[in-house]
Amino acid sequence: MATDYYGVLGLAQGASDTDIKRSYRRLARDLHPDVNPDPEAKERFQEVTRAYEALTDPEKRRIVDLGGDPFDSGPGGAGGFGGAGFGGLGDIMDAFFGGAAARGPRSRTRAGRDALIPVELELDETVFGTQKDITVDTAVLCDTCTGAGTAPGTHATTCATCSGRGEVQSVQRGFLGQVVSSRICPTCSGTGQVIPEPCPKCAGDGRVRSRRTISVKVPAGVEDGMRIRLTGHGEVGPGGGPAGDLYVEVHERPHPVFTREGEDLHCRVTLPMTSAALGTTLNLKTLDGEEDLDIRPGTQSGSVLTLRAHGAPRLRATGRGNLLVHVEVQTPTKLDAEQEKLLRELAALRGEDQPESNREAQGGLFSRVRDAFNGR
Repeated sequence: MATDYYGVLGLAQGASDTDIKRSYRRLARDLHPDVNPDPEAKERFQEVTRAYEALTDPEKRRIVDLGGDPFDSGPGGAGGFGGAGFGGLGDIMDAFFGGAAARGPRSRTRAGRDALIPVELELDETVFGTQKDITVDTAVLCDTCTGAGTAPGTHATTCATCSGRGEVQSVQRGFLGQVVSSRICPTCSGTGQVIPEPCPKCAGDGRVRSRRTISVKVPAGVEDGMRIRLTGHGEVGPGGGPAGDLYVEVHERPHPVFTREGEDLHCRVTLPMTSAALGTTLNLKTLDGEEDLDIRPGTQSGSVLTLRAHGAPRLRATGRGNLLVHVEVQTPTKLDAEQEKLLRELAALRGEDQPESNREAQGGLFSRVRDAFNGR
């Protein structure tokens, strides 16, 4: 039966990519082995990561939505019709005429799965790059049997049930005549070999789970949600098969001052009304250090000033983005008598202090509108 990967993340089928990402982050944050030492939490973390991998890959999600399991090589899974689990019309004919046995046993050694682990980074780490040590809990090669699965000094033997073919056949008579069908050998699981004395450390799997620390180089300019691929650092396959890849997904923590949009950074500064009117030089702390920002006389609230090449590096091109400074002009809410007097004098000099005439004009306008409605 296929795993309900939507249910693992607490979502309904058809959930959006944003909902999948948000649910995974929440669960991974609570279940990660570095945070939650409970063994059940570790298994749950692996289930959640596997579900996230299935639902963020378009092809795997298509298989899930069709009711299959993208990690299952059997019928209905990733090896569904036309895949590894069911070859199509040829396999049907083989089942009737006995040709399936020609496929032979399958190898005990299979490739391992990819692994996915989140890592949280500060804004300056994603902008300038960093070297990060992360703890990974995956399957690694068993150092006792080096993947063979057998106890020291012993070897695998030919399966007596299928004589090493990996399949067993049965013959039935029906209205079409004699029908020969083949199925995977239940004793050796199709490998053609059995292990009389399994390795005591890995129980015959050829791999064991291990926690290790890996140093990851985070390139400058990575963004939230991007994945860094580490080839060969994923799960070692059964029978000591080649390891899959490890994907490190970047989660950028919110910054108290700057917000990011692509390679550009944004921040807000508040200026007194007088500084905006007269102009000033503002000392601004950026990710690169302190910078002097010239505020021109007459700067209006809502103006955007640009500090070029003070944003994040471009990953696929040269240069950096910009730092966009959004200006907010602050109007004083409380004035003492002297300050109010000076502002009134300034307003008079600029011809802006005409409250009586304004009131008269407004009164005259309102009177005319009232008279018009009253038919006068």
